[in-house]
Amino acid sequence: MSETTYSIGEGPATRVSLSLPEGTAEAIRARVGKREFSAFVAAAVERELRGQVLDEYLADYESRKGPVSEQARQQARQMFDEVFAEEDRWPAAS
Repeated sequence: MSETTYSIGEGPATRVSLSLPEGTAEAIRARVGKREFSAFVAAAVERELRGQVLDEYLADYESRKGPVSEQARQQARQMFDEVFAEEDRWPAAS
């Protein structure tokens, strides 16, 4: 049996137990309703994971190569806009 690896935001849904402060849960329900609660939490978690992946990559790169120039940051921002955001595809978390 082969083990499938999914990227962030991919794969079948799986049920997990989650504890949130009641105020946070109520704020989510008020914003998106009860039926969209899980989708809202999943999207928020995916954004956080993607941010952490990018932060880890940048820290690794800077430890190997030194600080990233502003020009390189602008080029990277443009590349992410074109490649990842438009295709709605993100690299897998490591």
